[in-house]
Amino acid sequence: MGSLSLTLQQSLQQKLSPSQILVVRLLEVPSCDLQQRINEELQENPALEEGTDPELVSEAQSEDKILDDYGQEDDYKNPLQNEDFNYDDYIQDDETPDYKLYQPGSYQEDEDNTRDIPFSVGTSFGEYLKSQIYLTKMDKPQRHIAKFVVGNIDEDGYLRRTPEELVDDLAFREGLTVSEDEMRHIIDEIKTFDPPGVGAKDLQECLWLQLNQKPPSPNIQRAMRLLEDHYKDFSLRHLDRIQQKMHLSDEEFKAVISEITRLNPKPGSAWAGTVYDRHQTTVIPDFFVENRDGEFIVTLNTGDIPDLRVNHEYNEMLKNFKDTPDKSKKEREALRFVKSKIDAARWFIDAIRQRNETLIRTMQAIIEAQKDFFLEGDVGYLKPLVLQDIADRTGYDVSTISRVSNSKYVQTEYGIFPLKFFFSESLQNTEGEEITTREIKKALNEVLDNEDKRNPLTDQQIVAVMKLKGYNIARRTIAKYRELLGYPVARLRKQV
Repeated sequence: MGSLSLTLQQSLQQKLSPSQILVVRLLEVPSCDLQQRINEELQENPALEEGTDPELVSEAQSEDKILDDYGQEDDYKNPLQNEDFNYDDYIQDDETPDYKLYQPGSYQEDEDNTRDIPFSVGTSFGEYLKSQIYLTKMDKPQRHIAKFVVGNIDEDGYLRRTPEELVDDLAFREGLTVSEDEMRHIIDEIKTFDPPGVGAKDLQECLWLQLNQKPPSPNIQRAMRLLEDHYKDFSLRHLDRIQQKMHLSDEEFKAVISEITRLNPKPGSAWAGTVYDRHQTTVIPDFFVENRDGEFIVTLNTGDIPDLRVNHEYNEMLKNFKDTPDKSKKEREALRFVKSKIDAARWFIDAIRQRNETLIRTMQAIIEAQKDFFLEGDVGYLKPLVLQDIADRTGYDVSTISRVSNSKYVQTEYGIFPLKFFFSESLQNTEGEEITTREIKKALNEVLDNEDKRNPLTDQQIVAVMKLKGYNIARRTIAKYRELLGYPVARLRKQV
């Protein structure tokens, strides 16, 4: 039987304070969501408020006298003396927040050049499908089931769940008993909705449904027969084998393949305004960059972000507790509560200031590193740039730069770009010069677009072509970039 022992170990650990955690979290918040985050904090913390109070100006002017008065110790013994509490740290928070006054470098708040934040309204893809339910002859119970089915259609327009699974879900979630035949009937009705192909279980059925809704013709009928009888060979691009089995001439077979390739494999994306309306979002820039005679002015998009300050009543409450010589237990607990709320308000205001400062300095470092692009607007002027490069320029940690560049956008005179657009790894060409991977992808895209579609290039052949262009790249790198660009292997790119 083992013995129990008690040991003492000493270790050094680094932990983030609550204020540091708050700064890190706010760095990840884009401008379009910052207003909501501030509103949540205003609701949760009564010590934080927005707006300015003109009556506080005179009080702020006499702040030095207040600090002198409350800086003197009374003769009584303070029960909170050992709680590391200093009222002086809190009394001056009713002034204008410094995050609104901060102007590092060229950071400016131009009131004469206000920018309205765009917003979007619209109908989602699911709502668009549900609206078509009322155009059918379904009764009320069937419409309810149809809405449930539509809710299971993904954004590409596919219904990945089987009728049996949907029946079980309805019984489990809503206690409704529906037969599988009735469920199939409702699903079939949904498959007639717009856009064509919606509600299919897989790509084969999706393409077939789109053909089925077209006016009948010999080519349409052949295309439908191809999908029914030879889909496996079609998915593997064994086109010669299909042509022989279907006994079609080159011209007939080419027309059939043309009918199929014109179909949309993702009918959900075919709906007008899908990306805009389905997600109900639009790109809101976090930065505005203006070129004024070669000098770049960076403005942070503060939108409708309000002034924030510590609630004056909470400061007065803290002042009154400070003046009370003998505090009861309830008063001490109340003082701790007030102090914690003022702490949280101060941390939040300071976190907003640090967020803005970090965003501006990071954006300025990116502009400095990619100055040629901001001057000319040509992608060819982009230089190899990684997160570590900006971290070295700003003095921030790489993780901080990563959080800043994530989900942030900048508006320039050449358009709106995500911050990640300016980062690209580098490779060397045959002359030893550093080039961006974006430039390599652009050259590879040109090679693949201009290849012979009847005899597409293999990855090894692409390596040789790219080498003639001055890019010495390994075959596995070619394969990686080809997949990133959305090109399949040579066999699947072959066209008749």
